[in-house]
Amino acid sequence: MPRRFVTIWFRHLKTDWHRVHQPALRLIPFVLVTPDHGHLIITAANQLAENEGILPGMPIADALAILPTLHKIDDDPILPERLLKSIAHYCIRYTDTVAIDPPGGLILDVTGCAHLWGGESNYIKEIHRCLKNRGYDLRLTMADTIGASWAITHYGSTNPIVAPAKQIEALLTLPPPALRLDPAITERLVKLGLRKIHQFIQMPRSALRRRFGPELLLRLDQALGNVEETIVPVYPPEPFRERLPCLEPIITSTGIDIALVRLLETICTRLQKEGLGIRQAVFHGYRVDNKIEKIGIGTSRATANPKHLFKLFAEKISSIEPSLGIELFMIEALKTEKLFPKQEQLWSAAGGFDNPALTELMDRLTNRFGTAPFFRFIPDEHHWPERSFKATTVLFEPINSNWVVERPRPINILSKPASIEVTAPIPDYPPMLFRYQGTLHKIIKADGPERIESEWWIAESQHRDYYIVEDEAGGRYWIFRAGHYDEVSPPKWFLHGFFA
Repeated sequence: MPRRFVTIWFRHLKTDWHRVHQPALRLIPFVLVTPDHGHLIITAANQLAENEGILPGMPIADALAILPTLHKIDDDPILPERLLKSIAHYCIRYTDTVAIDPPGGLILDVTGCAHLWGGESNYIKEIHRCLKNRGYDLRLTMADTIGASWAITHYGSTNPIVAPAKQIEALLTLPPPALRLDPAITERLVKLGLRKIHQFIQMPRSALRRRFGPELLLRLDQALGNVEETIVPVYPPEPFRERLPCLEPIITSTGIDIALVRLLETICTRLQKEGLGIRQAVFHGYRVDNKIEKIGIGTSRATANPKHLFKLFAEKISSIEPSLGIELFMIEALKTEKLFPKQEQLWSAAGGFDNPALTELMDRLTNRFGTAPFFRFIPDEHHWPERSFKATTVLFEPINSNWVVERPRPINILSKPASIEVTAPIPDYPPMLFRYQGTLHKIIKADGPERIESEWWIAESQHRDYYIVEDEAGGRYWIFRAGHYDEVSPPKWFLHGFFA
């Protein structure tokens, strides 16, 4: 597919922004000024001021001599970049790849995008209309190369589209500055009488290099498409992103559902071809009032099942407010993982963690009730019982250690052992009584002790002697004594778990 680029030039970027945000400035000439060596120098002028002969670079004193009623505003040096980034974010609705071109332009890689708007002509008109409605005076051009597009936008005719492979013809009548050359090179060309590109484009390359250096040849090759030129997007595009423009703004939930289904089917088809599945995805709706509605979902396991993904999004579609209408829908796969196909079973259904119905149910519960409404517990490599396992929301997290199965462990373990009062006969004997939360428990059966040490590299602490005990009511408990008996101070006992 041939590459296509659009360059946009905002001829009065800063003054347009002030005019939009201060309606009183729309009918008066005004300029932006900045101090320079004790003088105020004009950095930008609106169209009305330019019509009076006031141009950037002119001292404000000279401008006031021409037009005493001229209004001046202090310039903000970081305003252009901030404005360009904001407009670039808006233009994401037209293409994934948008870069800023200071001091007053944007570069869009629109390869493969125009057909979504019914062709290049409709595409260019839509971009121009929307940005003009935002209050900006602009020119834009589409061409095969960034260089050719930039040249036509800044120095060419009013035709906004250069036909594919026709950039040479479009460049011939333009002046040398259209190639984005250093001013010193441009000045040398003009001094030699080379005021149009056609006057030197066919000259021997060795002569051009010797006289003007390598930059002239590089810029020519970039404009003609002999050397590829790259851009750095303001927002790096996601590898998997699909968009759906609308002929008319969508204001109904049915229309949103239809758009979501189509996008999911398209992106899942792409992912299946790559052997990938979605773990995180976001659904965007770009409204006609320039606001963006979005909802996101996550899955516990990579999936490329559009029906399941639609059910996850369906829980949140009601939060989308279309207002005056949504003109563009987009879906992004923020996180993808390898999708491993499962062997179909002829005589029995898959069970356990491999059952797709289980993971899909978990995804719906997670997206409805929030993050991690359920856990899976897996063993962890620690001696202390409360640290010997951990909770995970990922069903398929690999297990690096084994469960302790040599000795019984209670199902319900307290995250922090509870202190209890104990009556014990002699050291290393299980207790006869213990009091927990004001209730006295008389022990009739006991087993132990089982000694558990802590890891020396974590902290210095006393060992624990654990006992399994049963009281008169049939309740079974896991209790322990911390450290050895001491004649000076009695040992401390703790309740750590309950057996079912």
